[in-house]
Amino acid sequence: MESTEPIEATAPEEKFDVIYSCLRCGTNVPNSELSRLPEIKCICGFRVFTKVRAPIVKSIKAI
Repeated sequence: MESTEPIEATAPEEKFDVIYSCLRCGTNVPNSELSRLPEIKCICGFRVFTKVRAPIVKSIKAI
């Protein structure tokens, strides 16, 4: 008899941890930490964040 167990094909998931910066105090907070809290709020109490850009600069040739 052959076993008929389902084969799970799992692709390796790439997790990109987005980093946000508080507008008032400048504290960098990862997205994983913000998703754990019930509300999006900095430790200083401010609720406005900006997304920190990656340090990689992409160069594109003109056509």
